[in-house]
Amino acid sequence: MNEPYIAFLGGTEVFGRFVAEPFPAVAESLLDVPCINLGGVNAGLDSFMSDDSLMRVAKESDIAVFQLLGAQNLSNKYYRVHPRRNDRFLQARPELKALFPEVDFTEFHFNKHLLTELKNVSEERFETLCLHLQSVWVSRMGDLITAMDGRLVLLWLRYNLGGVGMFGREPVLVDQAMVDSLRPLVKGVVELPVATAGLANDVMGMDMGPLDLPTARHMLGPKEHNRIGCATAEKLQGILGQRKAAG
Repeated sequence: MNEPYIAFLGGTEVFGRFVAEPFPAVAESLLDVPCINLGGVNAGLDSFMSDDSLMRVAKESDIAVFQLLGAQNLSNKYYRVHPRRNDRFLQARPELKALFPEVDFTEFHFNKHLLTELKNVSEERFETLCLHLQSVWVSRMGDLITAMDGRLVLLWLRYNLGGVGMFGREPVLVDQAMVDSLRPLVKGVVELPVATAGLANDVMGMDMGPLDLPTARHMLGPKEHNRIGCATAEKLQGILGQRKAAG
């Protein structure tokens, strides 16, 4: 594309499932700059890093916004995830079998189920796995930032899903120290507490059929998408304004 544009990369939230105007579209209307939505349902960091065509679109953008995604959905030395649907567990590596020799890994199809059960087996050994996942996340985020020459704004949507434990909050296993380590490498960080449509009473106006309601309640609703779009546009406006002033 010859015209300058902003690329938005991320998971289900960026994609905007059940929402007529996802937050990249809201940002576009406020900035009057084309915003390309590259979000994917259940996508993880690996799905972007392994997609050359998608990364080419991102690299050719004026600047890109990347939603921070959970550290559990990454291939690592302990297990392998699906290359596109990164939430799906594919294979336990020898290191994981050695760490949890009593576990039958053929029973698992999703990372959430896997990690929940491993925590129940041994919290101490599970902590070893979690520390590794967090280290891999930071390293792979560094690879993404390098590939984009630092032309990234990180979008940290922090929300409580109403549950307890590791999967009660998103993004999973991503903490303040991990994000802070990336701040000097990017153009900025937009950090927002958000709530699912069910918890925020934000279901009205969602584009769905009657059978979709239980799933839609766990997505972000239109009011939250509007709020995220406004906050993201404000951050981008400042960065683009500084660039014009310097140029």
